[in-house]
Amino acid sequence: MKKTMLVIICQFLILSIPAQTDSSILSLDRIYSTSEFQVKRMPSFQWISGGEEYIILEDAEGRKGQDIAIYNTLDGNKRSIFSDVHEASLSEIDKIRIEAISLSDDESKVLMFYDSKRVWRSNTKGKYKIFNRSALRESRENRGRFIKSFFDLGSGLPKSSLMFAKFSPANDKIAYVSGFNIYVEDYLTGEIKRLTNDGNGAIINGTFDWAYEEEFGCRDGFRWSPDGERIAYWQLNASNIGTHYMINNTDSIYPKLIPLQYPKVGEDPSSCRAGLVNIRSGITEWIDVPGDPVQNYLPRMQWIRDDLLLIQQINRKQNHLIYWNYNPRTKEIRKVYEEREDTWVDIDYPDVSSRGWGMRDLSLIDDIWVTRMTEGDGWRHVYKINLDTGEKILLTPGDYDVATTCGHDNVNFYFAASPSNSTQRYLYKTSLEGGQQAIRSTPRSYPGINVYNISPNGKYAFHSHRSIHAPMSTHLIKTENHKVIRTMIDNSALKDEVDKLYLGTIDFFKITTEDSIEIDGRIVFPPDFDPSKKYPVLFHVYGEPWGQVAQDTWIGMWDRYISQLGYVIIDMDNRGTPCLKGSEWRKSIYRKIGIINANDQAAAARAALEKFDFLDPSRTAVWGWSGGGSMTLNLMFRFPEIYTTGISVAPVGNQLLYDNIYQERYMGLPSENREDFIKGSPVTYAQNLEGNLLLIHGTGDDNVHYQNAEVVINKLIQHNRAFDMMAYPNRSHGIWEGENTRKHLYGLITRYLTEHVPPGPRGEEIKP
Repeated sequence: MKKTMLVIICQFLILSIPAQTDSSILSLDRIYSTSEFQVKRMPSFQWISGGEEYIILEDAEGRKGQDIAIYNTLDGNKRSIFSDVHEASLSEIDKIRIEAISLSDDESKVLMFYDSKRVWRSNTKGKYKIFNRSALRESRENRGRFIKSFFDLGSGLPKSSLMFAKFSPANDKIAYVSGFNIYVEDYLTGEIKRLTNDGNGAIINGTFDWAYEEEFGCRDGFRWSPDGERIAYWQLNASNIGTHYMINNTDSIYPKLIPLQYPKVGEDPSSCRAGLVNIRSGITEWIDVPGDPVQNYLPRMQWIRDDLLLIQQINRKQNHLIYWNYNPRTKEIRKVYEEREDTWVDIDYPDVSSRGWGMRDLSLIDDIWVTRMTEGDGWRHVYKINLDTGEKILLTPGDYDVATTCGHDNVNFYFAASPSNSTQRYLYKTSLEGGQQAIRSTPRSYPGINVYNISPNGKYAFHSHRSIHAPMSTHLIKTENHKVIRTMIDNSALKDEVDKLYLGTIDFFKITTEDSIEIDGRIVFPPDFDPSKKYPVLFHVYGEPWGQVAQDTWIGMWDRYISQLGYVIIDMDNRGTPCLKGSEWRKSIYRKIGIINANDQAAAARAALEKFDFLDPSRTAVWGWSGGGSMTLNLMFRFPEIYTTGISVAPVGNQLLYDNIYQERYMGLPSENREDFIKGSPVTYAQNLEGNLLLIHGTGDDNVHYQNAEVVINKLIQHNRAFDMMAYPNRSHGIWEGENTRKHLYGLITRYLTEHVPPGPRGEEIKP
């Protein structure tokens, strides 16, 4: 009966759509089987010459391979790094597909990364080739005698096993990690020296375990000293970390176990220490950082100068941060700065305007000052900290939050903020001396999300902009006046194609819950929206400290497709999300994940259903991924009177099954408040399911383990609750691996939604 009705409804929808060309109607095929709506993005680049030039990897002109081009920032003049390379040598480059590049400090040599392999989230393991730019000049100076230009690193080491290769300050050696050990190589002679010998997977040198990588953004775990005599590195001892096993059932006739070192909530993390290895002797000197190496993390370490190594330490509960100064010459370690909070202290800050999650050193000013974002006064502000004295100078006074830092020149400090509208981000500048009011730099003609990558000299920036009305565009600008030097990416062709589609409008709203909490929301309307009729609503949720969904940013094509089917889509951000609304807003979720955020979402949904007469309370669906998947389960189990259908992807079913760094940061230690973990976990309420539930999980999810799905499934079975589920074999947390996976996944979600929440308006008029 349901299927028959669905066919009738869909036929009615198709017949009711005004006469349009076929290109105005979206389909899953168009979205997931073609590149028709793909957003072009700025390729990876590197500032050089202080910012007066930049290098970029691009397709070569006149041949099939790639080129590494150097552009003059101001006039755009281009020259190829390979311009003088003999054709026979170029063929060596054309045989590989370069994935990343970096230059030596003197810019005479280029390091090329290729043939990479995935390590959890990123492809950080592979091969490296060096191009010696100065060899061509040296050949000419030596009367044409051939001097080798290209060098392959890691001869004799396992294939594609090299990680994080980087030049020494003198540009004569390369250090890298292979097999959990650090090596240094003289690439001219091919001599390789192993600097650590105990790395074996349980002992990890120069890189990190799963939890450090996932939750602190730590991957590259070593740093050359400025004089090139030593390397500072992290060593983790993961020998006491529990092993979580994933099972690959499909690639052989016998299942294969995939072991994963994974410290779950309440379990001790890896022990961590910092060492200095001498390049000549290979002897490591361990730094005696005060505190238990198991109950404290060392998430950041950077050289300030030869006699100063800055080490950041944060305790297990992540509410006490210390900066330690270590002098390798005197062996003295000294506390220079510390920060405490009743909730948690952030090392880095999640934000929609950040340049990607990963390890970021503190920004150094005048060789002695660093900038640090902190929330001690109720707002997220930037301070300048003196690394000799610990003195603090406030750079961003005022009742507003800084979203992220962007860089500085000799006079100005640049940062992203949006004091009056948390759904957007803009560039501001203020004096490096502190105490002055910030000035907005982003012109009013760029409403939405604005991201800046500022050159080392502060004179230029790559400015990327996007909004609900505009896909990503990237311009090279002068920072002093925001004047556009040239357009790098505009995606105008994509915008033109989307503008031809049969689409409704997108808008923002604010709604106040019964608890007097003002919530930001974004709403996507179906085409030919008629406010006198009733529409089904799909609430999209996340709701945890690492995600904000009601943003003024480009809308995904699947959302547009769903709106074409006749759904209203609503995104709302509850307390605890990284909105720019003050520390109390963000920190209120401490020890209350799964409670305060679910309560806010449910209250906001009730208020929306009351405020918007065009929403049909009998056709309400909710869906989310990861933390949003957990939220979906909590809403379905705890508020069945609101939501009729839920689609939960890769959820944490039981908070005690997630990793310790993330969950303990926001929830505390289960030895002190275990009941809070239980109260916030969806599995606690699974017996209350009344509506339709589709549970989706990848069996190869190393982040939120498939185990989470099974504990929820067991509870639903125990209480005889009907539900639907889909397991994607060997897929990770993103469920993207394998041919046709994304199309199948979103096809499944679409079918479930349309079957249980019939699309389109209902014809009866709303009575006053």
